[in-house]
Amino acid sequence: MSDLAKDVRFNIQLKEVINMGQAGKKPKVVPETGELIQLVSFAIGKEQFGVDILKVQEIIRMSPITSIPNSPDFIEGIINLRGHIIPVIDLRKRLKLNPLAEEDRSNTRVLIINVQDRVTGFIVDAVSEVLKIPKSFIEPPPEIVVAGQKSQYIYGVCKLDEGLLILLDFSKILQVEEIEKLMEVQEG
Repeated sequence: MSDLAKDVRFNIQLKEVINMGQAGKKPKVVPETGELIQLVSFAIGKEQFGVDILKVQEIIRMSPITSIPNSPDFIEGIINLRGHIIPVIDLRKRLKLNPLAEEDRSNTRVLIINVQDRVTGFIVDAVSEVLKIPKSFIEPPPEIVVAGQKSQYIYGVCKLDEGLLILLDFSKILQVEEIEKLMEVQEG
């Protein structure tokens, strides 16, 4: 099966999970009544992160990335996604986490996310699953964690059986000057 066919199959499965709750297995549901939020969970190293499924346009396999000279170190470059030029950010670098060994990149994916009306790709180590979690399970992050301006992108923490899920607000991952630089990359 070609990589394109695998990507198409993967995105069809993701859409089935989103729309019908099916893709070989049903999304994990944490039992409790109340309003549920659907999250795409993904890994960076040993940590699990989550993002609201409504922010995710699609998930693709790594493809060749064209580097952009003089861009911030966490901007890997740009990709051509069906005729659209999309900037790609290495989320591991942006969050200042340890680099991943080259041999561990087999599950690496790019989350295509709409950030403030700008479509942007974020490289993650692996996409885990779609979770349905009651909003009441989401707790605010400890104040000491978000006290610094550089960690305002963490909007919540959720306790799961497997550990903690850190919820990210992708609209706050980049600071104003970084968004301006990203816009230059996308337009230039």
